[in-house]
Amino acid sequence: MTVPTETGSVSGGGSRRGGQVASLVFGAAFILFGLLLLAGQLLHINFLGLLWPFFIIVPGVALFLAALLASGKGGEPLAIFGSIITMVGAILLFQNVTGLWAMWAYAWALIAPTSIGLGLLLWGAVKGRQDKVKEGLNLAGTGLVIFLVAGAFFELVLGVSGFGLGSLALPLLLIGLGVILVLVNLVRWLRP
Repeated sequence: MTVPTETGSVSGGGSRRGGQVASLVFGAAFILFGLLLLAGQLLHINFLGLLWPFFIIVPGVALFLAALLASGKGGEPLAIFGSIITMVGAILLFQNVTGLWAMWAYAWALIAPTSIGLGLLLWGAVKGRQDKVKEGLNLAGTGLVIFLVAGAFFELVLGVSGFGLGSLALPLLLIGLGVILVLVNLVRWLRP
């Protein structure tokens, strides 16, 4: 089939080549995945048990890439959705590898607002929208601060993953507050 253009005609072979490339990529991916599973069987390593979060990460990345290719404002919500899904998969991968499942107590801050901010930041940077880059930076920064503060509280004070100060947390917190109160009052008392 030929399609007339201004400079003549173009054959329909371009779409056929695209399909061949996609088939080649999927074939190579199947071979690599099969080799990974075969190595796991021979070495007694459950790669599938470790790598299942990629079933979440890959669709999230695909949605985000589709958002970057979309024209108009339709790509913005798709970028946000793709970044959320990708972040959920990345957190699950980290937790699956480390076994730190209790971090869900504060990891939500990486999903919202952090991943939303990262999605807006990247989408805005690619699309040349400085307003979205700024909005994304603000959201991502806010989310990271929440994550770090909540993480410090849940891990160091409460010890949800076993890293905490345990029974020392409350006494140390009370001593710290007492020292602050005493110093503040001493400074006020010593001022002329």
